[in-house]
Amino acid sequence: MMEQIAIQTATKQYPLCLGERMLELLPQWLEELGFPHGTKIMVVTDETLKALYLSQLVEPLSRRYDVYTHVIPSGEAAKSFEHYYACQTAALTYGLDRHSLIIAFGGGVVGDLAGFVAATFMRGIPYIQMPTTLLAHDSAVGGKVAINHPLGKNMIGAFYQPEAVVYDVQLLQSLPERELRSGFAEVVKHALIGDPGFYNWLKMNIHSLADVKGEKLQHCIRKGIEVKARIVSEDERETGVRAHLNFGHTLAHALESELGYGVMTHGDAVALGMLFAIFVSERTYRLSFADHHFAKWFESYGFPVVPPKQLDPERLLQKMKGDKKAKSGKIRMVLLREIGHVCVEEIDDKQALSLLNEFWQSGEKADD
Repeated sequence: MMEQIAIQTATKQYPLCLGERMLELLPQWLEELGFPHGTKIMVVTDETLKALYLSQLVEPLSRRYDVYTHVIPSGEAAKSFEHYYACQTAALTYGLDRHSLIIAFGGGVVGDLAGFVAATFMRGIPYIQMPTTLLAHDSAVGGKVAINHPLGKNMIGAFYQPEAVVYDVQLLQSLPERELRSGFAEVVKHALIGDPGFYNWLKMNIHSLADVKGEKLQHCIRKGIEVKARIVSEDERETGVRAHLNFGHTLAHALESELGYGVMTHGDAVALGMLFAIFVSERTYRLSFADHHFAKWFESYGFPVVPPKQLDPERLLQKMKGDKKAKSGKIRMVLLREIGHVCVEEIDDKQALSLLNEFWQSGEKADD
């Protein structure tokens, strides 16, 4: 079953197509989007996707379009200035112009990198997101594109909307469990911040990652995208409610940076970050989420629920202060008031360090 969702922002409206056989239908979609026969297309993908699916994408496209490919290494380390520069060199070498198209065919790393290349090549050319992971249901929608810097994740980037998002759920069948779990963290996040009904559905229907397949998988993707699309439509450039999408990410980005990008998956870091945000929420708002058994629920999916012992809370605090969402050196965290309702709060250094230490100590006790 194919579904179409309209993504609306202040600057653009574009379609998201979700279903099966999207690779076969892509040439037809491109014509409907206004790309004539002979348009130059550069497909940016990674080594994993090249081996699995690239020929299935390129073959039907090549019948109507002038198709080139640029392959980057798999993994978070590819979101670097060096690979950004290599993509720009490839685009120039292939003779792309302002009427050409870039297709980001891969997970969030490919989407972020290729989207940033499109945003800056000749001051901006069209691109299409073709996510191939569950995690990318979050990053492919909303137009945030970026590369990493050793001092911070996604620090160099732009807001640049695609022409379309084309999501072929069949491509997710080859995802290893680690990557499926990583993407599922963002599904859980969307439920917690914006859809109590979806949260209840997850608790009732997804008891382990083995349940995330078929119609249930497509339902998870659609509901997650609907939450994100609603928020992005209100706040394209993250000046207000779009910050709510960073629930769990303040600590997550610090963990990823401190451990080294790719050591802990983004989703595992976000899961731990959400547990910390819930922990801070309980103390900030003087409430209890004990009845929800979040740690036990997260553990049933295989998420880490105990922070890494080797990490120093003081160093993490400095990373959190350097986060893009920080303001004047103060940490800003998205906290949970109730399921479906979050708020952004400023937390001073002393309080943040105390909370980090307490969270770390509670993890050590749980580990004993």
